[in-house]
Amino acid sequence: MNELRIDALLPAEMARRAEYIGVRKTETPMLRMFALALLAGAFIAMGAIFATILATGASGALTFGVTKLLVGLVFCLGLILVIVGGAELFTGNNLIVMAWASGKVTTRALLRNWVIVYLGNFIGSVGTAILVFLSKQYTFGGGSVGTTMLGIAHSKVGLGFVQAIVLGILCNALVCLAVWLTFSARSTVDKIAAIIFPISAFVAAGFEHCIANMYFVPVALFVKHFDPVFTASTGMDLTNLTWGTFLINNLLPVTIGNVIGGSLFVAGIYWVIFLRGAEE
Repeated sequence: MNELRIDALLPAEMARRAEYIGVRKTETPMLRMFALALLAGAFIAMGAIFATILATGASGALTFGVTKLLVGLVFCLGLILVIVGGAELFTGNNLIVMAWASGKVTTRALLRNWVIVYLGNFIGSVGTAILVFLSKQYTFGGGSVGTTMLGIAHSKVGLGFVQAIVLGILCNALVCLAVWLTFSARSTVDKIAAIIFPISAFVAAGFEHCIANMYFVPVALFVKHFDPVFTASTGMDLTNLTWGTFLINNLLPVTIGNVIGGSLFVAGIYWVIFLRGAEE
């Protein structure tokens, strides 16, 4: 008779679960996969919205580290919604590499999932940015929310290419570790607890997440281009904040870094430790 277990799964069992989930994800019908990706983009944007609101004015009242910690804590909302609510997030799906390395997922199926989910995440994030712009949330707090939006985006497009790649690597190592830890969970509370510290850490440390940036930068671009009067009132020099700098200086290198961090430094290493040669 099978023993009833209520304790968390052990790492070797988590690896098998990750492998199983990876196979199931690639078998999801395209339209369902895309719809779930749209949700994930919107969910991460919700975390980004929460983080932006908390960051507004906090630096004047709290120390740098405390502000970053609190911003990271509220940003966790995004991944909690993805994991508990059910959605397809590109960065987390880098863990499908474990099933691919075991030969249970083809390269074509892996890339199919990544492309569909990435596009869905982009549309979901940018769509949420459009709604937030139309809500004129950027005018809240006497315009301080909009100033924070513009400042965040401007700093992101100003990163060096290699710097953005490395920040992306570090970020998705923590994101995929958060998802990895949820594979051990037996309850919703377990999943939420597993998410909080890795995600808070990457945000507090200033690492770069490509899907979050699909909200952070576009919402600022919408403010810049469609409300020039407000933008001018901030007194900020936003010459370098363009769609071109967003796509080339930030989104491209951060995506490359995220793939390396999640696929190689988390999925690849855990596959070597727990799954390589396991069926020999």
